[in-house]
Amino acid sequence: MKTAVFVEPGKVETQDLPKPEIKQPTDAILKIVRACVCGSDLWWYRGISDRPKNTPVGHEAIGIVEEVGSEVTDVKPGDFVIAPFTHGCGHCAACLAGFDGDCLNPSDDEVVGYQGEYLRFKNANWALVKVPGQPSDYTDDQLNDLLTLADVMATGYHAASSAEVKKDDTVVVMGDGAVGLCGVIAAKLRGAKRIIAMSRHEDRQKLAKAFGATDIVAERGGDAVKAVMSLTDGAGADAVLECVGTEQSVDTAVKVARPGAVVGRVGVPQKADMNTNNLFWKNIGLRGGIASVTTDDRNILLDAVLKGEIHPGKVFTKQFDLNHIADAYAAMDKREAIKSLLIVSQ
Repeated sequence: MKTAVFVEPGKVETQDLPKPEIKQPTDAILKIVRACVCGSDLWWYRGISDRPKNTPVGHEAIGIVEEVGSEVTDVKPGDFVIAPFTHGCGHCAACLAGFDGDCLNPSDDEVVGYQGEYLRFKNANWALVKVPGQPSDYTDDQLNDLLTLADVMATGYHAASSAEVKKDDTVVVMGDGAVGLCGVIAAKLRGAKRIIAMSRHEDRQKLAKAFGATDIVAERGGDAVKAVMSLTDGAGADAVLECVGTEQSVDTAVKVARPGAVVGRVGVPQKADMNTNNLFWKNIGLRGGIASVTTDDRNILLDAVLKGEIHPGKVFTKQFDLNHIADAYAAMDKREAIKSLLIVSQ
């Protein structure tokens, strides 16, 4: 089967690998319909983080269940499903508390890649999210919306829920990548009255506005803090969604928050150290982490997509097939695409 494989930093190629097989009774084999490239994939692509060479890549997809293990009863062959990157078991303390991104019962450590024709999905019984009908029942735009529920929309929502965004709040969203843009959608979905998107790129600013941003701040660092304080009459934001992960982004997030606000952090940390003193002096809370994909998809996001209330699939600004996987990564690396879509099968 065709599968995207990480060869070395800066090089991803399509290889012909054996079709995956059921290895555990909790496995399912999926035929992938659509997949995509994530901003976090660029970390190892750029050589910033370690990843074993010659391993399959990708962690976001939608597909059709082809085969299930003996302990999988919640889905069956033929079901159309969202494949979350989190693989929650559904019955450990973390999953039961709604934090399936931190599932305490991970499956084996085999590296699986979603950017291929087939996927061995682990902990399939609870983690997979069933979608009504079949892919042919949906438009291209709707399929793109559903694909974002495998990660990026759920991660943006996790930032908003972690920050405890509520009706009539003023919210600042740090980051104009796909996660940050989905954070704008999430803030609006939760009832925010004012959404200040931090963005320096015109195409992303326009999309942020389309998603519900009321204000755009292009500055960074101290100038960004001044701009937000000016917009909020010196008060700061009720909630901040940190969707970047850099030291500067986290520092700015804390500084633009009003006393007692909560920062919802989903940007993958790029530095181990953090000065927590600023949190103390302003009574600011810091929450967030790995998204609760299955939980939030089932509780709110799938329904919102099916009803047409949100359209996160607009973050896909270029599309490719598996034969052009290198171009898909290059487009994101060069900021020519906000998020690269992979059409795998029909």
